[in-house]
Amino acid sequence: MAGRRAAAKSLTPPNRHAIRYAEEVVIILMGAAGAGKTTIGRALAAELGWRFVDGNDHHPAVDTLHTIVARALDRREPTVIACSALRRRYREILRGDRHPVRFVYLQAGEPELQRRLAGRSEAVAGPSLLQSQLAALEAPAADEALTVDASWPPERILGAIRAEFGV
Repeated sequence: MAGRRAAAKSLTPPNRHAIRYAEEVVIILMGAAGAGKTTIGRALAAELGWRFVDGNDHHPAVDTLHTIVARALDRREPTVIACSALRRRYREILRGDRHPVRFVYLQAGEPELQRRLAGRSEAVAGPSLLQSQLAALEAPAADEALTVDASWPPERILGAIRAEFGV
């Protein structure tokens, strides 16, 4: 009998809590233009098998994305969202009173961001927008977001996010 109990226990997924947590979470990748929000967001969503939403496709972004966040949580549909969320009040609107909303701040210096934007073939947000975004940026506090160096290779960024949030 003891052998059967041990065998049954070994069939239980070792990461049950992370699985339950992942069913109820929205991860929002934030930062200035060129930080890699869409690239990392698509890759993270693909790795996890989650829905991906690009904030550039939704206007007015904050109100529309707040609705998307609320619906995702209500439906228990894990979602990755890429949006600038530069100001603290925007992040507060996006999070609302919902605790399973997690922010990842993709932080990069201005020279790196300018280099990336200059190399884009599609100008969603060109280098001219960067100055206004950096001026508007209210960097999140350590208890508000996971801050990741956006100059890291994508695999390292994805690993840091997955390790921090247990997904």
